[in-house]
Amino acid sequence: MPHEGEVESIERAIVAAVAPPRVQELRGWIAAFDEGTVGRARSAAPLTHVDVDGAAVAPICELYRDEKLAPMFRVPRAPRMGHVETQLQVQGLHPEQRTDVRIARADAVAAGIDAARVQIASRPDEAWPSVFLGEGFDPVDGASRVRTLTRAPGSMFASIRESDRVVAAGVLALGHGWASIHGMRTALAHRGQGLAREILAALARAAMARGVDRIMLQVEEANEPAQKLYARRGFERLWTYQYWRERR
Repeated sequence: MPHEGEVESIERAIVAAVAPPRVQELRGWIAAFDEGTVGRARSAAPLTHVDVDGAAVAPICELYRDEKLAPMFRVPRAPRMGHVETQLQVQGLHPEQRTDVRIARADAVAAGIDAARVQIASRPDEAWPSVFLGEGFDPVDGASRVRTLTRAPGSMFASIRESDRVVAAGVLALGHGWASIHGMRTALAHRGQGLAREILAALARAAMARGVDRIMLQVEEANEPAQKLYARRGFERLWTYQYWRERR
């Protein structure tokens, strides 16, 4: 169970890592506004898991509708959230896409992994986005993710390349006391080779080199391969949230 300082710092780090065009805080919630496809860049989340103001749901929905965006919320699955869920249902929103917030120590993530072939850059080059746009990925979503993941200042971009082709990638953002990992991708033809493990280790070392020893990431509950990988590398589940959206 997270302590309250962790909840706020993690939620702020999540939003900072995707740098949405507009962020607004209202009655203990942080709301991000973006037209892309990345949910955490266009959703609202409570900054506490205790005494959350459920009455703020309706005015937050109005903020999104004023921006011509569909309301979206990231809400932890917890007994104290029942009154919030009731207000979300009143607004015609429904839960889906259970996602874990996991945390780990950077040294545990990096331990025992040779990540010498991972390249870390302060800016993505022209080849870096290709793994998001390749076979098996939605090109519209991929392009949106590239735009979202490359706009936060100070982020670091990891890649593994074969013949100048990017076959695995990830992003590290620093903020609010956390190193947060996003955009983990491996080309379909290169899965099962441990590339994601090397990317994780390299990003963990990059975090430690900058004096940050706490790492956070988010992973969908249904993504079993990723869940197993992160658990093996020392990531522990802190809480699980659901996206609340209008029916599509």
